[in-house]
Amino acid sequence: MKARVFVSLKTTVLDPQGQAVRAALAGLGYAAISEVRQGKFFDLTIADGTSREKARTDVETVAQEVLANPVIEEYQVELLD
Repeated sequence: MKARVFVSLKTTVLDPQGQAVRAALAGLGYAAISEVRQGKFFDLTIADGTSREKARTDVETVAQEVLANPVIEEYQVELLD
């Protein structure tokens, strides 16, 4: 089983990298794109034999405690088959 964790800045946090990308896109003629928010993702491989519930619990804990800074970031977990 695999899991993917998406981490992005909270909407209340300024995103200078996203703003720079948006400005560059506007300069390239993509004026219809009005906002860009950047983020990152992590692909995790779960050991064979691990239950789906245990995998979700462990990945949620890792995301909250290690992969994301809860002060400025939010995360989303997907379990992939």
